[in-house]
Amino acid sequence: MTEHYDALETRDPADREAALFARLPELLHKAMEAPAYAERLKGTDPASVTSRAALARLPVLRKSELPALHKAAPPFGGFVTERPGSFARLFTSPGPIFEPEGRQADPWRGARALFAAGFRPGDVVLNTFSYHLTPGGFIFDASARALGCAVIPAGPGNTEQQFELIEAYRPIGYSGTPDFLKILLDTAANAGRDVSSIKRALVSGAAFPKSLQEEMKSRGIEAYQAFGTADLGMIAFETASREGMTVNEDLIMEIVKPGTGDPVAAGDVGEIVVTSLDPHHPWIRLALGDLTAALPGNSPCGRTNMRIKGWMGRADQTTKVKGMFVRPEQIAEIGKRHPELGRLRLVVTRAGETDLMTLKAEAASAGDPLRDTVAASLRAVTKLGGNVELVGTGALPNDGKVIADER
Repeated sequence: MTEHYDALETRDPADREAALFARLPELLHKAMEAPAYAERLKGTDPASVTSRAALARLPVLRKSELPALHKAAPPFGGFVTERPGSFARLFTSPGPIFEPEGRQADPWRGARALFAAGFRPGDVVLNTFSYHLTPGGFIFDASARALGCAVIPAGPGNTEQQFELIEAYRPIGYSGTPDFLKILLDTAANAGRDVSSIKRALVSGAAFPKSLQEEMKSRGIEAYQAFGTADLGMIAFETASREGMTVNEDLIMEIVKPGTGDPVAAGDVGEIVVTSLDPHHPWIRLALGDLTAALPGNSPCGRTNMRIKGWMGRADQTTKVKGMFVRPEQIAEIGKRHPELGRLRLVVTRAGETDLMTLKAEAASAGDPLRDTVAASLRAVTKLGGNVELVGTGALPNDGKVIADER
């Protein structure tokens, strides 16, 4: 049994990088045929965007912006040139955000994630993600069928009927949330139903702590995690090495400082930004609002693409202080004004019945003049007064948190 889905997964990282950025100019040219991208990328020469440094100079499109953009120019906010009827399926997610599914095989790029989790052609897969309006069920369904599996489109809930399907079709694989898999197993044990055919699982959509992973293993199921979105499909997935998640092929992932489009230092926690090489529905620097950090080196499983630690929280840490919003991009602006500082963290607390801000800033050397100038920048940028606490280099945790609301 082969260990990898195809040769793309084990190519030299430099070759992958060169191939991705060789395709990027054509993708940008195609994207700029859409009015929204034409406006956002005005003045950009697609032929010049052939490196990560050049890509990082393009504006970030925040997923949190999409509901308003889609409402203003339905259905896709002016980011897609193709007619809705040119796609295979049309979905909606909370917001609402409208997502089209392409007509190509494996449109959500999930087959290799299932393969990494041990799924193989000819397997029967119980898919319990929802098939109702949102793309979750179809992402895993299309991916499994692209791999050559047969899919039971079960959807979530109705455990009694699920048991009938499992006992009749004897699926070896499960896709769905880890929570529902545990519900199935627990309910089956209490009801005396046979679900022992399920030996492997690809789970997503909810936390999957080590304790639950070990419980699945004790019940004879090897379960792996995948990270994806309704916009992009499968972004990264766990492999047999169990060391982080491997980024999917045909995607360019950046990790940036929250509230900015600026790449973080190697190993630092930041916000996930993805560019997809799909000319039918391109995404250029889509900021997902999710935090992660890159892992060094290649995976022991032999895959050579970028690896991430997995989901590490949300990047949108906007909070309200004394009735005014304070945003991560404002803290980033303070950092730009004071390049001598390291990491910054705004801590919001209460003193009596009053909101209190304290900006903690890493500095190689501390002193009242620096503290005073940083405090002046804090007031100028946020329009609010606050304290400044200078701490040593490396004193603040590397967790991507820019604003800590401790009220």
